[in-house]
Amino acid sequence: MKYAVQVNTGPCSGNAGLTAYRFILAALDSGHDVVRVFFYKDGVYHAFRYASPPEDEIQLGRLWTELALERGVDLAVCISAAQRRGLLCADEARRQGKRDDDLAAGFRIAGLGQWLEATLLADRCLVFA
Repeated sequence: MKYAVQVNTGPCSGNAGLTAYRFILAALDSGHDVVRVFFYKDGVYHAFRYASPPEDEIQLGRLWTELALERGVDLAVCISAAQRRGLLCADEARRQGKRDDDLAAGFRIAGLGQWLEATLLADRCLVFA
């Protein structure tokens, strides 16, 4: 089975991001494929490089980065939602005259077309809101 996953809420707005992460781990461990994880709306907050939740909380941003780097999961962040929330990749930061990009390792900026493509390639689409 191939899955496309969309995450619409931020890491501090409930358990949707953690539930999505755990679902993806279970799917991969069961031999399924994850075509893409698309972070949309407040879900883009998972991709902030400098987010620093308290030490006694789950470091979800770090877990997503590890998932991308160790398991090869494509983590796509909606460019429009990201820009509205101040999340810039290196290219956009440069274009706007900013010093640094805010995008965490393992994430990439993408458009809604990337989500559409994932839905066409996947057998099932899940939205965690």
